[in-house]
This record gives sequence, structure tokens and C-alpha cells, in this order.
Amino acid sequence: MSPSPTPPTYDDVLSAAAHIAPQAHRTPVLRSRRVNESVGADVVFKCENFQRMGAFKFRGAFNALSRFTPEQRRSGVVTYSSGNHAQAIALAARLLDIPATIIMPHDAPASKVAATEGYGGKVVRYDRYTGHREEIGRALAADQGLTLIPPYDHPHVIAGQGTAAKELFDEVGDLDALFVPLGGGGLLSGTALSARALSPDCALYGVEPEAGDDGRRSLREGSIVHIDTPRTIADGAQTQHLGAYPFEIIRREVDAVVTATDAELVDAMRIFGSTMKIVVEPTGCLGLAAVRNLAAELGGKRVGVIVSGGNVDLERYASLLAS
Repeated sequence: MSPSPTPPTYDDVLSAAAHIAPQAHRTPVLRSRRVNESVGADVVFKCENFQRMGAFKFRGAFNALSRFTPEQRRSGVVTYSSGNHAQAIALAARLLDIPATIIMPHDAPASKVAATEGYGGKVVRYDRYTGHREEIGRALAADQGLTLIPPYDHPHVIAGQGTAAKELFDEVGDLDALFVPLGGGGLLSGTALSARALSPDCALYGVEPEAGDDGRRSLREGSIVHIDTPRTIADGAQTQHLGAYPFEIIRREVDAVVTATDAELVDAMRIFGSTMKIVVEPTGCLGLAAVRNLAAELGGKRVGVIVSGGNVDLERYASLLAS
């Protein structure tokens, strides 16, 4: 199934919400008095770490695979991912009885590889610093007749990811600002579709690791910037460039892209664990890290944060918090 030539709209988010409703969790929105006091704002957290397979990626994966034709379902799906999209495709494929092949880097977190295989995905490994996962995916799709569903550059994936923000706005109403982790742009672009429809005056921020600020540079230059794979603990945001579909939405609807250092992500992980009693992976901490950095600008405002996922090896989690 090739991506539609038509970019996704909020109507597609509404359609996605109906498609995924029988399977996806409606994740909780949490608050923390201590966080509010520390930043001087009313902060709400949309906790996608409680989504099926532990991350928002299930939304887009299930939305895309649920639209396969019978022939595509028989032939199977292929994707590439460092972990969360891999797990999401594997789980969605199992639920829909579709064979799934997943291309994962050699240094992907062991827990994410094990979960992907546990859901029934066939894992193919590659070196993310020397290999090209897009080329490997296209070759497998062509050779084996598989349908390629990329992690973020696909209208059905983007629309599915936008359902998280839709749920957030449905529950809490208008926000003054919303912070969203940024890798390839699927979550941020989908969020933008919902934000502009449901809270049009909300300032929308993408947040990426400081070591990989291709999104910020792309907005500044007006075209997609390609970088080497960034070395960061935020493995879910170790992308080399934004997707074409996400970029067109982001450049139009997103107010700014900001960054957070690995040390700031660890501090945010510690706050989530000690204050809010939830496990959040480094990538999922990007939004809170940015809110803390911009506290002086957010005083007295209603602020949303999308917590993208909680899939992290416990040994690594413990070692990062102990550092």
C-alpha cells in the first residue's frame, strides 16, 4: 500500500480514531502538583507510556494495517524501526493476522527487540551508523511482495498518531502550549492536525535531542535537512531527517522546535519516576525537559506534554538514574 498522494487532514484523524477504538487504549492524563509548582504552570501529561506495547506508535500502526486489502494481509508488512514502531507493527500485525518483517538496528534496546519478536515479528538486523534502513526496507518489499509501512512518513500513520492529542484536547479543553517529542515527525504532525482543529491558538512545540536537531534546522532553512545518526540516549528520536509528509504539516502548523540535552532527559526521567511514579523512556521525556527549560515563558499558562512512551531496559533505566 503506497502512501496516498493526499496529505492527511483532521478528518483523517477522526477516521483513525474510529478505526483504532476497538483495540487502542484511551491513555490517562496525569498532573503533578510538584511539577506545577516548579515551573509555575498548570501542566497536563498525556501518558502514552500506558498505550498498548508501551508507546503511541500503536495508534498509527494499527490504523495503517487495518486498511490493508485482503491480498496485502496475506503477503505481509515490512517496516524499519529502532523499537517502538517495530513493536507496534508486530502487535498490530498479530491482531490482524498479518505476517510482519521488522528491520531493527543492532544497538536497539534489548527489551524492544524481545518484545517485537514476542509479538511475532521477524526481526532483520542492520548497523544504523553504516546501513540505510529505508533502502533495506524497499528492497525487502520489492523482493518479497511486502507492503512497506514506514515509521512516520505515511498519511495513515500520521493520522493515527494524531488521535493521542485529540483525546487530550477532548479531555482537558484548550491549552496555551503543547510540547511533543520529535524524531521523524509522525507524532508532531499528527498532533498539529488535532491541535489546529481543537485548540487553534495553542502554541505547538516539537522537542528533539540536542545531538540531533535536524527538525529545528529544517524549519529554519525551509527544507528537510539530513544529518548523520545522532548519538543520544533518546533512541526513539535517532532519526536522520523528517518525513516528507510530516515536514509539510510541521512547517505550516508548528510554532517552534526546541531541544533537550541527554542530561536534561535523565533529570526528567528522575522526576517522572520519583514524583509521578511512572517509568518513561528517554525519548518520552523530551517534552518535560523542554517545559522545564522554558519555565520562565510558561508562567500561569495551561501546558500540555505528550509522553510518547515507556519502553526502556530496566538495567539501562537504573544506570541512567544512578549517573
